[in-house]
Amino acid sequence: MIELRPFASLGGADHGWLDAKHHFSFADYRDPKRVHWGALRVWNDDAIDPHTGFPPHGHRDMEIITYVRSGAISHEDSLGNKGRTEAGDVQVMSAGSGVAHSEYNHEDVKTTLFQIWIIPDAAGGAPGWGARQFPKDDRAGNFVVLASGIDGDTDALPIRADARVAGATIRAGETAVYETRPGRHLYLVPAIGRIRIDTVEAGPRDGVAIRDLERITVTALDDAEVVLVDSR
Repeated sequence: MIELRPFASLGGADHGWLDAKHHFSFADYRDPKRVHWGALRVWNDDAIDPHTGFPPHGHRDMEIITYVRSGAISHEDSLGNKGRTEAGDVQVMSAGSGVAHSEYNHEDVKTTLFQIWIIPDAAGGAPGWGARQFPKDDRAGNFVVLASGIDGDTDALPIRADARVAGATIRAGETAVYETRPGRHLYLVPAIGRIRIDTVEAGPRDGVAIRDLERITVTALDDAEVVLVDSR
């Protein structure tokens, strides 16, 4: 099963400083057909104006992965963690039993990012945060695991879920193959460029929901950068 979810069909809200699009029900956007996809609960496509951001607020029992598409985001939390994550890189916050954090765009340009929430396998646990640079050359034509709770993904940022976040850059006309296990839920979004999976074509920031396929071949129709979540 491959279902295209065009960017134009997404919910969202324009808060002035924040223009947010929601692949799944979030805040005031409600769609009973788009509540989650497997353990994937939230995929927000955010554009944050310069020198604005999210003031301190709390989370618990959620794995929150931020993939920065352009600009940078600065993180600070109640555990004392601080960090700045730039375009193409990833940060992960395991909310666990509870943590408060802030996210600000301290840059002079707009920051765009994907924020992905994955339901953990179990509630509670000590909260944590981490960030990592992922040079795009390492993803040329291949999917590289960025964050994972799956055994064997030792080079990825850890999360507490039977799930994986992967990214790939693919040149126009070339392909990247992703293999998974039976019964998994895949959700893929091109950050830039157009792609094709079987007969389904997706443009920039469209969502592609995939189920009951253990292998997908992504063909880039333009130079493309794609992000994928594989969950139970």
